[in-house]
Amino acid sequence: MKRDSCGIHPATLIPIAFGLALFFVTEPFRGLEASRVSEWSEPENLGPAVNSAFEDLAPHLSRDGLALYFASTRPDSLGGEDLWVSRRASRHHPWGAATNLGPAINTAANERSPALSRNRRLLFFATDRPGGSGGFDIWLSWRADPNDDDGWQPPVNLGTGINTAATDAGPSFLEGDDLRPAHRRRWRTVIPQLYMSSNRPGGPGGLDIYLASVPGGWAGPPTLVGELSSPQADLTPTVRRDGLEIIIASGRPGTIGAFDLWQSVRRSVHEPWSTPTNLGRLVSTDSLEVFPSLSFDAKTLLFQSTRPGGFGGSDLYISTR
Repeated sequence: MKRDSCGIHPATLIPIAFGLALFFVTEPFRGLEASRVSEWSEPENLGPAVNSAFEDLAPHLSRDGLALYFASTRPDSLGGEDLWVSRRASRHHPWGAATNLGPAINTAANERSPALSRNRRLLFFATDRPGGSGGFDIWLSWRADPNDDDGWQPPVNLGTGINTAATDAGPSFLEGDDLRPAHRRRWRTVIPQLYMSSNRPGGPGGLDIYLASVPGGWAGPPTLVGELSSPQADLTPTVRRDGLEIIIASGRPGTIGAFDLWQSVRRSVHEPWSTPTNLGRLVSTDSLEVFPSLSFDAKTLLFQSTRPGGFGGSDLYISTR
């Protein structure tokens, strides 16, 4: 059996994902509460180190806030959209020049929607490369060193339990221990969840929001999250780490521009989501706002916008609360 340079066969990446995310905990989660939802600040452009005259989209911030992953069509890309990363020395330093993640991740096809695990060793993303089920599929890569952007191993497709011949994209990965009710102190197994968007048959229309929550492996199939899906396109969910707040992009009635950012909350992970509400004109504009991404502490919101004042194409913006 052929192994990679770290001694790990690519086929073992999916079990590794569960080995890293499915574990036991002893202390209660002292996390965020669903009621902690406040106004977002006026968004700011992330600047020329991150944005370009081309399409810059689908941002994702690492847990420590020091690495920003995103997709771009800028020159030196291997395909239409590639995954890039910009780093900074601290949260108070500016972003450095973006670098391409290289051929271990990127291909002549499109790669977008990066989503890291909390320990920064797993990378979920969407791609329409050959070898998938059709359209965009969700793939997974792994690295041993969470700081080594040259160490990503060959990605593997999450399989037909998750992916279909339709578009399956926009992954948002929740690690199970953060979803555990705070009052529970005894040992228990926790189950990771993967939110995603898909236009597979069975939804109300266009792209809809789905959830995969599978003990023991990505066997699927994902279930439709009906309260977040509409006859219009609903896509690219980003979920707060405790599972009590979600922000999506949607073109549903009440949208100000082509797509706006919409928010939903709930009191526990066992309850349905509230009816989504528009984040309002400070964040949503007459232009297009898509690919929202919440930071680990839920105080920062990154997203893509075509609003005036950018560097060209679509740019990445940041808002805080």
